[in-house]
Amino acid sequence: MNDTADLVGILRAAGETTRLRLLALLADGEQSVKDLTEILGQSQPRVSRHLKLLADAGLIDRNAEGAWAYYGLAADGPGGDLARWLIARVSPDDPDRARDRQRLEGVRLQQAEQAAAYFAKVADSWDLLRKLHVPEEAVEAAIVAALHGRVVDTLIDLGTGTGRMLELLAGHYRRGIGIDASREMIAVARAKLAQCAIGHAQVRLGDIADLDASAGRADVIVIHQVLHYFDDPGRVLLQARRALKPGGEMLIVDFAPHALEFLRTNHAHRRLGMSEAQMAGWARAANLSVAGLETFPPTNPAEGLTVCLWRLIDETDRPR
Repeated sequence: MNDTADLVGILRAAGETTRLRLLALLADGEQSVKDLTEILGQSQPRVSRHLKLLADAGLIDRNAEGAWAYYGLAADGPGGDLARWLIARVSPDDPDRARDRQRLEGVRLQQAEQAAAYFAKVADSWDLLRKLHVPEEAVEAAIVAALHGRVVDTLIDLGTGTGRMLELLAGHYRRGIGIDASREMIAVARAKLAQCAIGHAQVRLGDIADLDASAGRADVIVIHQVLHYFDDPGRVLLQARRALKPGGEMLIVDFAPHALEFLRTNHAHRRLGMSEAQMAGWARAANLSVAGLETFPPTNPAEGLTVCLWRLIDETDRPR
């Protein structure tokens, strides 16, 4: 329990129009200073000052990633609790709130369009590009080992790209579904699956950050080198959670934290890797637990990236 002075400080930090708007935006997912500046229509120094006050009061958390920083509501403590209590009482019809949400959707749409343009450009050479900085053979062997001896009813590959995971794991599912937002990637994936005579898998166009129910629910969900293309990976995990059967599991492959800014400017990355603590927090928010983590250091430490394989499980009705 915090003392009176601490609580007064938290209330003072939250009790200002712009800062309350920031809290409401961060309730919709993690955001960068750049995006918050664009949404609010205020200068970067001013937005940064407001964010610092909120962070100092424990209302929000700050995660630095290279030259950028991402902010989200505090996961724990009285500050985060108070922020959620306040936001729940902001009317969705409030003009500022409605305008901010509209601009947030505009920012997300712009990011999605930039990513789609990039993926359209690299679709044909995607598998080759993925191998430039990662120990792909070791990672793929670990993914197969995670399903060793098992054949599940349904596997869903979110952000399937060229369908490599559906191809790799073809012997471990009776029905496979790959979902991707890039028409070019889907076209390549369909051609590859046909070439490999994998008839029990299909790919479809869809937004993995806004999943519909048409794919049904999966025993296993794979998210391979996808989350770093999103500002808020936790939001993607929450969406994926809706498509997971009780007792199901997710296999998440992504980079460990790094500082290669050129991946943002040249390759459409939004996040510079994910830490153990971040993944644990996102999993917890989705009512999942981290059952395992394997790391794969690069073959060339001067140029490469460390790759992580997380296994997340849903304990609900899980066989003992």
